[in-house]
Amino acid sequence: AAHGARKMEDYGRFLALLGSTLLVGFVSVVLSLVWVFHYREGLSWDGSPAEFNWHPVLVITGFVFIQGIAIIVYRLPWTWKCSKLLMKFIHAGLNTIAMILAIVSMVAVFDFHNAKNIPNMYSLHSWIGLTAVIFYSLQLFLGFAVFLLPFVPVHLRAVLMPIHVYSGLTIFATVIATALMGITEKLIFALKNPAYSASPPEATLVNCLGLLLVIFGSLILWMASRPHWKRPPAENAKILRPIGMTPEGTEVESTMTNSSNADKSDLRISTEAARKQNIKFDEAGQRSTM
Repeated sequence: AAHGARKMEDYGRFLALLGSTLLVGFVSVVLSLVWVFHYREGLSWDGSPAEFNWHPVLVITGFVFIQGIAIIVYRLPWTWKCSKLLMKFIHAGLNTIAMILAIVSMVAVFDFHNAKNIPNMYSLHSWIGLTAVIFYSLQLFLGFAVFLLPFVPVHLRAVLMPIHVYSGLTIFATVIATALMGITEKLIFALKNPAYSASPPEATLVNCLGLLLVIFGSLILWMASRPHWKRPPAENAKILRPIGMTPEGTEVESTMTNSSNADKSDLRISTEAARKQNIKFDEAGQRSTM
């Protein structure tokens, strides 16, 4: 009974965290819209500053908010009964939408710069931003090829999985850093009278937006890095177990990921060897996407 209570409490904590994260992300998107409609020229596609404004709005909506949701989609406990394949498609689909929005947001800037004869790609913001988009596209393409198409052998997936996870989280963090550079640059350029240093309301609003982006990013990274919120390995773990792998290895794995038959003390005594032996197998098929 105590166990069930602890599990419910953990689930409650997860839901509170998820709710806060979605709220912070949603408010960020709203603030970006308030910024461009209330303080700037709104949105259009005509080479004017209003075309440039698509850039912050689409980056925050797609590259930050939607990418963040794509990262934690495997963490949602009510999806653990869904097929792994369906979850992979949702993960890939959300990341694809984020990528399209990121690319459109870049086109808006190049288009605006060219219309106004402003040089392209001179700022650090633009260098890192373009790099992030290129690596994101690569990550998406390789993710599809390795984890969604059935050609890559399970052991290779197991090797590539930690790299995929690391790259995804690093790109996400880099995108947030780049967004902060971008909004700072925009405020310095755009606020002339009164200047940024005079802290007009627009400056305060956009500084708050930057703060929310950092909070959103840190919440996503927290949720993505908690081992006990990982999607448990599939039920067919025992059937798929390679020859020579001991049942006790699988036991330990279920101990690690399934809090209903394990508590933290079991975790500590689970042997390192059994865990290592099992991780190879587990990362491969069962959880081939985080």
